[in-house]
Amino acid sequence: MALIRSISGLRGTLGDGLTPPTIAHYTAAFSEYLGGGPIVVGRDGRPSGEWIEEIVVGTLRARGIPVWTLGIVPTPTVQFVAQHSNATGGISISASHNPAEWNGLKFLGADGTFLDTDACRDFFAVVDRGATKPDSSTPVGPRHAITGAAERHVESILTLPFVNLEGLRQRAFTVVVDAVNAAGSWVVPAMLEACGCRVVRLFCDGTGVFPHAPEPLPQNLTALAEAVAANGADLGIAVDPDADRLVLIDETGNPIGEEYTIAAVVDFVLGWERQRDPISNLSAVINLSTTRAVEDVAARYGAAVLRTPVGEINVAKKMREVGAIIGGEGSGGVILPASHYGRDAMVGIAIVLSHLLQRGGTLSQLRASLPGYAIVKKRAERPANVKAVEILKRVLRNHANGAKWNGQDGLRLEFEKSWVHLRSSNTEPIIRVIAEAATANEAENLANKYLRYTEKIAAEMAK
Repeated sequence: MALIRSISGLRGTLGDGLTPPTIAHYTAAFSEYLGGGPIVVGRDGRPSGEWIEEIVVGTLRARGIPVWTLGIVPTPTVQFVAQHSNATGGISISASHNPAEWNGLKFLGADGTFLDTDACRDFFAVVDRGATKPDSSTPVGPRHAITGAAERHVESILTLPFVNLEGLRQRAFTVVVDAVNAAGSWVVPAMLEACGCRVVRLFCDGTGVFPHAPEPLPQNLTALAEAVAANGADLGIAVDPDADRLVLIDETGNPIGEEYTIAAVVDFVLGWERQRDPISNLSAVINLSTTRAVEDVAARYGAAVLRTPVGEINVAKKMREVGAIIGGEGSGGVILPASHYGRDAMVGIAIVLSHLLQRGGTLSQLRASLPGYAIVKKRAERPANVKAVEILKRVLRNHANGAKWNGQDGLRLEFEKSWVHLRSSNTEPIIRVIAEAATANEAENLANKYLRYTEKIAAEMAK
């Protein structure tokens, strides 16, 4: 049974792990955990999201909870509404980059962020014991359909101080958009058009039927790359189904790599802030799997970089703690506190366009201006009867090779000019293997070496 719960929420395969009773059970527990008050609900456009939304909304209303439904919107929009309203929490119905046979629930607090480890522990305790049943006298909670949430979200982004709308409209970038027919299908093109861009829509019909594997990886973006070249576009933009991840294709049709979304964004935001205030203490926060290029970029502006375990909430929490002005994850997730404390592809788009406008030139030239590293990401299947932590303990014991190691989130081994990070996924039953080095060949070899170690140890332990 494929059902995964973590700080990233609940995900499962439809009709197997993720069933109507399971959805109702977790939803009821979440409302009890929050203790009442309005809950914001949105979904990413997958066809299954329609019936899941009815279960979520019905369960909440049966417990007397007011529900604000946003319809098909990006997860960042649900977060934005939760943070900038008196809602006590939110639920975004999405399995993010997982395939079509998956869906899930992303649980948000009143501040619009995911639940942290302690909050998840308390919430899951309610799940495990079961929420109390509503009293027969409990009045049905009202349902309010909120219109225009995505528009207000976009408007707030376009009023950020670094966004030069007049300049963008004069520049009039040509942009091809692959929204994988999901939540970004309307909002991403609409935002680009508000910036004066000529938009070529590719897979933006909003049906939620994925035209290719939904994770925005280079091998899934060949049609986008071809469309960029065919249309003479300045860049291509790909987002995942709930539009919290942003991946860029340069004007030649070449993916610049999801890691370089965050590197480019950090470069612009820190540079803009340093120009505004030459003496302030600046910081950025990224996770342990994110490219070292971010640290090199931050050094240009005398800014500190802090790393956290993987997971949006871990990055957001540390950003709040230290007052970081920018952060995110190497999966293409950008967090800008000036907007809200969640990964947001639309925020990333606004920053990237602003960067291109300010420096001039092309996206490939922008990429060339950033530190050059190669990062390789692989995955090892984890046997159901073997705990990831036990596998990684053996890797550390037998294959650390004198590296500096960090066990904060799985196992990160740092060598003089490279690093490798092995960790159990929060969203899939796998162990991720991420390696970075100065060249693609070195990164590939490092990743393959530790992938082999991991798979061999896992197979031995599964016997």
